Amino acid sequence: MTVNTPAKNSRIPGLHKDDIATRLARVAAFADLDAATVSHLADMGNLDPQLADRLIENVVATMNIPIGIATNMKVDGEDVLIPMATEESSVVAAVCNAARQCYEHGGFTTSLSGSLMIAQVQLVGVPDPMHARMRILERKAEIKTLCDECDPMLVKLGGGLQDVEVRHIETAGGPMVITHLIVDTRDAMGANAVNSMAEKLAPHIEAWAGGRVYLRILSNLADRRLARARAVWTCEAIGGEHVRDGIISAYRFAAADPYRAATHNKGIMNGVSAVVLATGNDTRAVEAGAHAYAARKGWYSSLTDWEVTPDGNLAGTLEMPMAVGLVGGATKLHPTARACLKIIGATTAERLARVIAAVGLAQNFSALKALATTGIQKGHMSLHAQNIAMMAGATGDEIEQVAQAMVAQGAVRVDVAEAELARLRNRG
Repeated sequence: MTVNTPAKNSRIPGLHKDDIATRLARVAAFADLDAATVSHLADMGNLDPQLADRLIENVVATMNIPIGIATNMKVDGEDVLIPMATEESSVVAAVCNAARQCYEHGGFTTSLSGSLMIAQVQLVGVPDPMHARMRILERKAEIKTLCDECDPMLVKLGGGLQDVEVRHIETAGGPMVITHLIVDTRDAMGANAVNSMAEKLAPHIEAWAGGRVYLRILSNLADRRLARARAVWTCEAIGGEHVRDGIISAYRFAAADPYRAATHNKGIMNGVSAVVLATGNDTRAVEAGAHAYAARKGWYSSLTDWEVTPDGNLAGTLEMPMAVGLVGGATKLHPTARACLKIIGATTAERLARVIAAVGLAQNFSALKALATTGIQKGHMSLHAQNIAMMAGATGDEIEQVAQAMVAQGAVRVDVAEAELARLRNRG
């Protein structure tokens, strides 16, 4: 006899109005969660449930990501500890090692191009796009007044609209006139500020230029907000000229080949995104800007550059958009984000952006050095082995013993871990 299981229905009316406990119970019923899983999800850790319920919609739980501290970092002559939120083994250790190897040579030197963000206003259906462009540009003073009225506090702090650019682009749907509002957002990431300005300006652009406005939104290609970092590693510190040359060869591969560049830049973002997340900033915005910037020349390439200095040492540089802030959103509301900002000691968005750029360069150095010498798996799998040991059921001191046994065999797998764990317990 066939038993028909009722089809599940994701239409759960009123979920957003429920309290957290009721909401979790309804989700648990849908997903057939056992009591232990429900209890685990109900434990919000160090984040107040009511705050979590205000940060996003339909909250039922939190996802606790480990925060590790990268040591040895010297940025612009100042020693700093870096909190990094990540689930991936070896990321924090990689930054520590890279920073240690250039510490005596001065560490990292950084800069920031500015704190400018771009909002775009899309105008379509204009028969004379070049004349429309001019009509908008002629209103620059009026545009500044309209935009600055959206955020008087930002203007008081020295920010606000700085410039207006108007572009004519050809698309599959015909010509478009795109207005760029260049806004100094100071210590804010700036999305809310520039979006408000774009929306307020939209009907005025229609009146001045004709046509119809559709999109009114910021651009995450924050190329007016570039964070830069540079550092020098001596050949003596990194293991010799052959290591230096291997790193440069690996970089040249990434610079020429988008398949390699994607993984090369992912490694950079291992470090960058970990600090962005730890400080309550928008990881997706920073990642989108980074990858778009990597393709700015018409092909996807490396975000870093590596070369040999006149005295034969290894020099690395990183330049990438870094739209991060200290005010607004989780950076102000999330207690862990506030604690991480205090650990870094960043009192301005500029300082935070510069520190993050240094972390990205450090991460890239470590990845390239590993690839050019022992291979990426040796260090990564040594740390990952502990996770595999726990998956196999190891606890306490067993975790390290099982992990070491797997690494010694060069086989970091759950089946190997289970066999080693059984052998260890049988000996006991």
